[in-house]
Amino acid sequence: MTMSVKNGTEANAANATIEALGAILADSIDLALATKQAHWNIKGPRFIALHEMLDGFRTELDRHVDEIAERILQVGGTALGTVSAVAKTRLASYPTDIQNEHAHLTALTERYSALARTVRNEIAQIAATGDANSADILTGYSRALENSLWLLRAHQHGE
Repeated sequence: MTMSVKNGTEANAANATIEALGAILADSIDLALATKQAHWNIKGPRFIALHEMLDGFRTELDRHVDEIAERILQVGGTALGTVSAVAKTRLASYPTDIQNEHAHLTALTERYSALARTVRNEIAQIAATGDANSADILTGYSRALENSLWLLRAHQHGE
């Protein structure tokens, strides 16, 4: 007999969701930190526009990080946002030796693209377990990541 967690999610779906969302949580915290790294260190003629754009990206990422962490708890897991948990991120390490606009935009685009792909793949996997609510949370997150990518690429146009 399959047990369910308190919100009615079947245990196997909850376990799959907790594992998938936990990995996305670590990746997302890493991306939020990388975004702040770029925000602090970017230099160039479009500094203020990019600085403010990246600040908005960080705010958006933080909102989704909270929603993902809360969903992990709703299905019976523990949200792990410690440095050691985030160190298990699947994203490439963000370079700390760059400052110019082009290098930061390229590094961010690569990482936002990687996470967007991962999130899109997990939507289908989680939906297949019957956890429509978690899939919906990831769908909203996917839209936000795609919007950030669009803005990053717009700033790279012609480079």
